[in-house]
Amino acid sequence: MGAAQPVRTSETVSASTYPTVRRIRFRFGDPLPMKRHFVEGDIVLSHLTALLSAIFPPGEEGFIRSVRRFADHVTDPVLKKRVAGFIGQESVHGQQHRRLNEQLVAMGYPMVRLFMFDHDSRRHQLIVRGENRLPGYLHLAGTAAAEHYTATLAQRMLSDEMQAIPGDPEVRQLLNWHAIEELEHKSVAFDVYRAVGGPEWIRISVMAVAYVLTIPVATVAVMLSIMTDRSGWHPITVWRQTIGVFRGPLLKGVMADLRKYMRPGFHPDDIDTTALLEQWRAELFGADGTLVDHLK
Repeated sequence: MGAAQPVRTSETVSASTYPTVRRIRFRFGDPLPMKRHFVEGDIVLSHLTALLSAIFPPGEEGFIRSVRRFADHVTDPVLKKRVAGFIGQESVHGQQHRRLNEQLVAMGYPMVRLFMFDHDSRRHQLIVRGENRLPGYLHLAGTAAAEHYTATLAQRMLSDEMQAIPGDPEVRQLLNWHAIEELEHKSVAFDVYRAVGGPEWIRISVMAVAYVLTIPVATVAVMLSIMTDRSGWHPITVWRQTIGVFRGPLLKGVMADLRKYMRPGFHPDDIDTTALLEQWRAELFGADGTLVDHLK
């Protein structure tokens, strides 16, 4: 095992940094049905959002398994509590995205169905078998890298520019809720990796691979998804909207933000999102929060 690096303990973690598990339920298509391109008039962003929602449930289950592989090695009570919150949040994310995914398949997003499978399915068994063959450090490093990706996109999702993009209000609220919880637990897998002595070179190398591959692979997947959508066969519009996504608030400058992770000694909390979290917790779950009536 590599040398363990400093991990936040009860002296350095405030109660506000514990991931909060919110039992919540969204009502997609109620009372008004969702539009096919639910990001208003944007074919590319609609398909990108659909594919992200599709991969979240199996992806987050894999994240949970990667952390649980090292559960017996986590001794700090603060980190144990944060891990429990992380697992709870990721589980609820999967539940709610599955509900959205069912709606998306019914609306005509066939590629979403590729990621919808039961735990007793062959695909699920193959995924778990593949994970188990990976070295534990590698699996956990992949989760930590993915959490940096999602936290980076979460910050952008909560920006004024992204909020100004018109779209289905219930999908927006799902993404806003998911975003704040990604920021709440952005450092949990990272701290588990450090606590169990995960080598720094593996952490950085895994992110380097993800840095190079993720956006090209996602771009190809979105284009394939659009090809299955006859109502989206507008090449000039799709080309313009694709350029708009890369130049827009979601992806413009994102590579520079992702590169921060590959700096030796980096920690996710080096990027301060405290004020953003406080703002959005109040917006969504304060006394008059827009999602209070969604809590179960």
